[in-house]
Amino acid sequence: MDLYSGYINKLIEALASLPGIGNKSAQRLAFHMIHMPVEDVQRFANTIVEARTHVKYCKSCFTLTDDEICPICANLNRDHKTIMVVETTRDLAAYEKTAKYDGVYHVLHGAISPMLGIGPNDIKLKELMVRLQEDVDEVIIATNSSLEGETTAMYISKLIKPTGIKVTRIASGVPVGGDLEYIDEVTLLRALEGRVEL
Repeated sequence: MDLYSGYINKLIEALASLPGIGNKSAQRLAFHMIHMPVEDVQRFANTIVEARTHVKYCKSCFTLTDDEICPICANLNRDHKTIMVVETTRDLAAYEKTAKYDGVYHVLHGAISPMLGIGPNDIKLKELMVRLQEDVDEVIIATNSSLEGETTAMYISKLIKPTGIKVTRIASGVPVGGDLEYIDEVTLLRALEGRVEL
């Protein structure tokens, strides 16, 4: 038996389809939105549509941005000869919180996972290899410490080593199986400072 009308059920289902939102949270959010002034709901909906319409990949590092080039890549004070390779934009944001890394990034948008059918051509590896034809001194591999992250790190290392570019991996201060976006800044900083050459 449905407790609510069709529109409320649709809203709850739509919210529950978001990652990390269970049915109870979806109900709470739905009722909150229904009680909001219509102008606020319209502004909220417009913000979602505008973000989805205007946000795209940076042409250099492939993070999410509203411009052709993201603010990090556009910053001439950053060390463009050092590239940190991360799996997601959330991982990039986690390292930026440390405020200690002054290089640039490359976002893969995933990791190699044969079990899930994700191969090297399904992530932004070709684009990384194109970037490495520029003047690059070091590539820091900062993929997650999961099986997929380790597989991706080893694959990237084997691709880059013949070029003569220094390849390092973040240290094991990052717990195995942990996602970078949930790790505190001090642990991330120790992992960065303790990186080792592959």
